[in-house]
Amino acid sequence: MSEFSKSLAVTASALNAQATRLRHVSENISNADTPGYRRKTVPFETARDPDQGTDLVRTGRVKLDRRDLPEIFDPSHPMADDTGHYKGSNVDLMIEIADAREAQRSYEANLKLFDQARQMSSGLMDLLRK
Repeated sequence: MSEFSKSLAVTASALNAQATRLRHVSENISNADTPGYRRKTVPFETARDPDQGTDLVRTGRVKLDRRDLPEIFDPSHPMADDTGHYKGSNVDLMIEIADAREAQRSYEANLKLFDQARQMSSGLMDLLRK
């Protein structure tokens, strides 16, 4: 397989991994005010592609943030216990926004790499046809 094809495969796998990461970040942001919600994180791993002989990026299993959930005092909340407390969410919006920006920029960089490799490959094919 050509080096262009390998670079396209690696970049496509990175695009897919960042899209998955963005999906989980958006879930975290959406559930920031959901009582009892635990933040989800997604690790990146490398996976050897035997067909192409190259390492690809993939996401690992989704993990839940095990930090303690904050105790929120609101006696009028339907989930409040006898003391007027309920478990909130451990999502920090500042961290999620930073993660979203990082994933978005990485996605855009990989998209540019993918497009450049594709253009170089099609340019090479045009030269070979002449």
